[in-house]
Parts: sequence; C-alpha cells; structure tokens
Amino acid sequence: MTTKSKIKLAARIVGTAAVAAAALGVLGVFGYLQQLTQIDNFIGALPVSFAVMFAVAAIALIWIKHTRSTAPVSIALAAVIALSAALFPNSLYGNWWINYYTIDSSGASPDLSVYAPFEEDSLAAVLDEPCTLCLDGELPVLDGATALYPVYAAFAQAVYNPEDYTPDCVRCTNTIKAYSSIISGDADVIFVAAPSEGQLEEAQKAGVELCFTPIALEAFVFITGKSNPVESLTVQQIRNIYSGKTARWSTLGWDEGGRIVAFRRPEGSGSESGLYNLVMNDSPVFVPQPLPDLSLVGTNSLMQQVSVEWNGVQPALGYSYRYFATQMYPNPDAKLLAIDGYAPTNENIRTKKYPYIAEVYAVTNGNPQGDVKKLIDWILSPQGQLLIEKTGYTPID
Repeated sequence: MTTKSKIKLAARIVGTAAVAAAALGVLGVFGYLQQLTQIDNFIGALPVSFAVMFAVAAIALIWIKHTRSTAPVSIALAAVIALSAALFPNSLYGNWWINYYTIDSSGASPDLSVYAPFEEDSLAAVLDEPCTLCLDGELPVLDGATALYPVYAAFAQAVYNPEDYTPDCVRCTNTIKAYSSIISGDADVIFVAAPSEGQLEEAQKAGVELCFTPIALEAFVFITGKSNPVESLTVQQIRNIYSGKTARWSTLGWDEGGRIVAFRRPEGSGSESGLYNLVMNDSPVFVPQPLPDLSLVGTNSLMQQVSVEWNGVQPALGYSYRYFATQMYPNPDAKLLAIDGYAPTNENIRTKKYPYIAEVYAVTNGNPQGDVKKLIDWILSPQGQLLIEKTGYTPID
C-alpha cells in the first residue's frame, strides 16, 4: 500500500470515528442513548432515526469511490445527510402537526370572590393577633396568579386599612397578565411562580429589571385519574413523557392504560413555566400531540380534563400546583402522583424530599420601595409566614 493510500485510509477511519462520535454524542446530550429502552412510539423515535441516517449516509459517503458512475449515489447520500440534519431539530420537539389541541379553560376557574378581602365570610386566612403593620392612604396594587390569590388577599386583609381599601387594590388577572402588568407599571407587586423565557424577554425589551423576592414554597404536582393504578413516577419517567420518548402507560407498568394523553397548559401560564423550569430544565419539550379524539379536548380546565375516560380507562396526565389542585379547584376523580417515591406532602415540601419544589415570588418593577418594601418585609416576618402557612402554602425557612 502506498503512502498516499495509507493517508486516505487513515483519513477515512478518522472521519468515520468522528461521524459516529458526533451522532452518538448528540443522542447522548438529549438522553436518547440512556433512555433507548423507554422509547415506545414512532414520533419519539425519529431523533434516533435521523441521527442514524445521518451517520450511515455520512460514513457511506466517506468510503464510497467518487467516480462519475457513483456520482448519483454520492448526491443521494449528500441529500440524506442534509435532510436528516435539517429535520433532526424539529424531531426533538415532535413538531410535525399544522394544528394541535389547546385547552379552552374559559369559565372553568374557581370562584375567587370567596377569598376577597374584607368581605363577610371571606375564606382568606386571618391572624389570631393584631397585625404589626398597617398601610393606609394610597395602597399598593396587587396582582398575581389565580392559585396565589387567596394568600395575597389574606395579606391585604391583614395589612391594609379597610377605610382606604378598594377592590381595585387587589386583583387577579392570572400569571400571564400579571407579568405584563408589573412590566407596564400597572401593578406595584405581583405574586407568581418563576417567569417563562418569553416574560423575561418582554421585561428586557421594556427596559425593566424585575426583582424576585421568594416568599413561600409550593409543590409542582402531576395528576392522573383516580382509577389509574400508577401511584408514583420517577423524575426520569416524567422527562421521558414530556420529551416524547414515552407515550404509552405500558412502558410505565400499566399494560391496559393505552396511550398517555398528556394535557398541557398555555404558554406563559404559571404551571407551563413550572414544567419548563422545574421539570425539563434545558431538555426539549414536545409540543402537544394530537388527541386520539377531539371530544377529549372539552371546554374545561386541565384539573377536570385529567379524569377523562377513553376506551374504558383514564389515560390522561396533567400538572398543576398543589394548592390549586387540592384546595382551590380539586377534582374528586383525580389524584396526585408521588415522584421518586415522595408524595407532595407539607413535610416533603419543607424538607425538599419531593423533587419539584417551586419558590413563590413577590415580583416588583425594580427593587421594592416605600409601602411595597414594607409589605414585602412584613410578608417575610413571622406574621406573614404564618398567613402563608394558614392559607395552605409552605413558608420559607
């Protein structure tokens, strides 16, 4: 063998190794190699298929003799390489559908009026002793997530002078609108979970520096129908479901469960941000996949949809925050799952044995000043933390 031939052979061997390492490395980064046995559906398997196609075609192109007669084969291999590389990113998100379902939750939220401050028979938690802070005059405007309205309504009822209070001081527009309100200056402080990337970008574009003060802990929970025999999932199994790798209950030990109907929440909502921030981290999240029947979409909230029946079983999976799911808008035909064997109990939240613990924030436009600072400082005091606990959240240690 000539020196030139040896160089060509060495280059081909190195090229082959590099292509194989690149394909395996990419699949490893996104967890496909580690979770290969948990991939149970065609759409979920496409990233592996495209990586293999890329590697096989590239290696074939390296070893093929490039002559005029093999030119069509070389062109075809180059096309396979380009196509698989172009489609691979899309396959990570399962984004093959022109239209997919969304949840219409209009008219499906809890009655917040029962927690309104200063109303007779209000369910807002109260202190058993005089409050150490009283704000009067022009009161800070509060807004926030639906699930947090009971706790910040209790703050206002404890701290605000009832003679100066008006219903406009304490409103609840939901997480998405609350973030827009604090960015625009329409609210003085909002009570929400961590923001989405889009909300952070919205603040940055507006030249606003949001200040996040943790005030409580809450569990991000996963919910199934009550008849579902699965009682616990692992952190990895949850990631496999929402990254598209696992789509059937049989992979998780329930042979009769059929396909997992994984309901999702709107982009920017507190619970959807929780899925990204607490569960998936930097892993790609599959877009909502088409339902087996459009009748499953319904016009109700995720809390009600999660107990839907299909083919004689309750195959749905959803997520929320514990307080909302158990206190504000419970579904008696649904249950919360343990994660890694730990149920979302007060003790497991406090000790952080339950893996999905979210911090609840008081968010201000810039550092808190004046009465807003006094209010937030009081929330972090023993009295404020007691109201958090009496409402049903877990205080910050």
